[in-house]
Amino acid sequence: MGKHENAHIVWDWNGTLFHDNDAIIGATNAASAELGLAPITLEQYRALYCVPVPKFYERLMGRLPTDAEWEVMDVIFHRYYAEHRGLCGLTDGAAELLAGWIAAGRSQSLLSMYTHDELVPLVRGFGIEPHFIRVEGRVGPSGGSKAEHMVRHLRSLGDVRPGRTVVIGDAADDAVAAQAVGAKAVLYTGGSHGRASLEQVGVPVVDSLAEAVEEAERLVA
Repeated sequence: MGKHENAHIVWDWNGTLFHDNDAIIGATNAASAELGLAPITLEQYRALYCVPVPKFYERLMGRLPTDAEWEVMDVIFHRYYAEHRGLCGLTDGAAELLAGWIAAGRSQSLLSMYTHDELVPLVRGFGIEPHFIRVEGRVGPSGGSKAEHMVRHLRSLGDVRPGRTVVIGDAADDAVAAQAVGAKAVLYTGGSHGRASLEQVGVPVVDSLAEAVEEAERLVA
């Protein structure tokens, strides 16, 4: 274990370990169509996406959705996503990287803003659940920041030290969540944000999960 003893990664799921961009864009366009909005491309999504999610739709619409509109859009989004996520798979190399991190004597967990009851069987179906000491999805309303969930997640991990923890995700909000607990962050360009928006956050930005793990190793060295 050496200098990496007690090093821990908190992985994001959607857009990071799970390559679900097609399902996300399709679900976003299905929800937006409810309000008569034109479909957007992945590049447009990456340029506009932000958390909390209603702010993202404000960028699309020119105004915040009403509570009633948000409820309808949220239902449509999750229904479409649930119907199409089965066509998506793990990001290239993800399973091998997870196994390698554990084999080196380190620990890792998974924290997602995807609903917990849907997340766990999905992770289990890929056969990677044993690589994590905890798999945790969102419980409660959608659309908020990951920061408060990260605080509870780290507390639940017992001996995991925030200063020896690296959050790997695809969104600026992952870095915000890391900062909330005193952890480090590495952001991956393959998901919801483009490189330009991620680089504004001030943490390392990489183009592959292999690079993300290498950067995590450097940060906890």
